Amino acid sequence: MENFRKVRTSEEESPLPFSGLPPDVVEMKVKEGSKIRNLMGFAAARMGLEATRQIVFSGCGRAVTKTVTCVEILKRKVGGLHQVTKVRYRTVREVWESRDPQAPHLTVHKNVPSICILLSKDPLDPHQMGYQPPGPPGGLWVEEGDVQEERSRFPPSGVKRKLASPPPGEGEEQKAKKPPSQVQDPQEDLGTVAGC
Repeated sequence: MENFRKVRTSEEESPLPFSGLPPDVVEMKVKEGSKIRNLMGFAAARMGLEATRQIVFSGCGRAVTKTVTCVEILKRKVGGLHQVTKVRYRTVREVWESRDPQAPHLTVHKNVPSICILLSKDPLDPHQMGYQPPGPPGGLWVEEGDVQEERSRFPPSGVKRKLASPPPGEGEEQKAKKPPSQVQDPQEDLGTVAGC
């Protein structure tokens, strides 16, 4: 392949895997080089309109993770969105040109993973495969005034909890059974480490 260079890449068009979509549904085609800021600005503006009830994000290959990221951001911005996710394969056609002008072009067909995610303000069928109900309002963040605070099951780091004390009398027996600890000279430890 060192004698070839990629000239063109094209995806085969395929219909969206969701039934019953209106013909004017907003479809966000996420590419590997797409800027999330640009995608989210357009998608949030469209979902802010009352007339827009559904939006579809799709991406394939290396754009799959960026597609999921966009969906999660929009779900937190808009809130109350129902989601259906479909995973499938898509055929991508690559055209390679030879450095030798006499050699023919090479066409490669690849099957790459693809994802399509439907977000809807209206309820969707909860029994279909890939359905997710809307999350709690505000997602992981709660805004209080000008401060954002993260909700978490875990206490913030650095918080110390008081350990439960042993039942009366049990702690004294444990102390009596322990042998006295050996005290070492810190210089001995440094000497052995330095000698290694």
